[in-house]
Amino acid sequence: MKQLLKPLQALYFTQFLSAFADNMVLFVIANLLSDNGFSPASLALVSMAFFLPYIVLAPLVGPFADKQSKAVVLVIGNLVKVSGVVILLMTNHSSIVMLMISYFMVGVGAVIYSPAKYGILPELTHNETELFHANSRIEAYTIIAILLGIGGGGSIAAMTSAFVSSLICLAFYVTSVLMTFSIPRVRGNSRIRYGEESRAFFANLKLLLANRETGFCLIGTGSFWMSSAVLRIAVLAWIPLALGFDPKDFSISLILATTSIGIIVGAFLSPKLIPLRKFQRSILYGFGMMALILLFPWIHSTWLAIIFLLAVGFMGGAFIIPMNTILQEKGKDMIGTGKTIAVQNFIEYLLMLIGSGLYYIVVYLGLSVSGAIVTQGLLMLLFLLYLSKAKRKVAGTLGH
Repeated sequence: MKQLLKPLQALYFTQFLSAFADNMVLFVIANLLSDNGFSPASLALVSMAFFLPYIVLAPLVGPFADKQSKAVVLVIGNLVKVSGVVILLMTNHSSIVMLMISYFMVGVGAVIYSPAKYGILPELTHNETELFHANSRIEAYTIIAILLGIGGGGSIAAMTSAFVSSLICLAFYVTSVLMTFSIPRVRGNSRIRYGEESRAFFANLKLLLANRETGFCLIGTGSFWMSSAVLRIAVLAWIPLALGFDPKDFSISLILATTSIGIIVGAFLSPKLIPLRKFQRSILYGFGMMALILLFPWIHSTWLAIIFLLAVGFMGGAFIIPMNTILQEKGKDMIGTGKTIAVQNFIEYLLMLIGSGLYYIVVYLGLSVSGAIVTQGLLMLLFLLYLSKAKRKVAGTLGH
């Protein structure tokens, strides 16, 4: 058992360091955009560059992780992220295209890395109990990394120069690569063919969307992540305008991190709030989240903003966890867990890309950041109305 824990522990820390840097890089780029006179909305374009690989490479990264040694795939993913930071260190920061290419490469690395970090767990565990605990721990490390990456990483980026903060991100990725060498190399399945797997991916996508329960959950979780992605960009721009903070004040990232804390609390309490057999009722929390988003632009108190962000996160956590659980359970029986996650990632990042694009367009056309936040709330309302209509059919399927 001692030998078993070493590779797993290396995997947890590898994931933590990599995910922390993923979130910190966004704040480094946000500061560079501000320094070079770009509008706050331009961060949406950079974020879209990160989302794009998740859509374009979705049919291929799962088969790639299965065909190769997964420990090697983790190294490749991190090295691609390293190339993104190297571009950031060497490029002309007055060019938004180069900043987009930098974050695009980080996104390519992230999408390569993602299936391998889950797929390697069965290779490092001996039974279902160990696998369950390993899955829980890697999720916990990821959540902590996101929280600290937004709060701590954002603070580091605010208090240091872009060059220093980029070097810190680079150090995180390189350390993550080095820790990967403690994980055993298990040979992959060389018989996998990418063409066949790509066709199977789109067949699985169609199958999950056609099923009433899994289709409901895919649209529900996708609409949440779309709103979350846009809110993160919009609130970064909104806080200095509405609350009077300096755009580089490290407090901004700490305020933004409260949303993630709210999501964790909502996720933790959701099993007590919503019976799984009535998971479709979680859309009530979606409506609560949407209402808070619509009210958000009228807040001009820091403490009230923090409470609202916590509440938005809480509503969001309670909204998505029941649907996420049903999707994974039903998807496992229909096509398998890994393939379900691949389809879910595709839908979520597609909607995040669309939401970020719409945010950029409405701000570019002259709407204020507050107006753009309201627009996002109304867009979420459309998804919730669709889910409300679909809810009756899902309830009928379940016999409620």
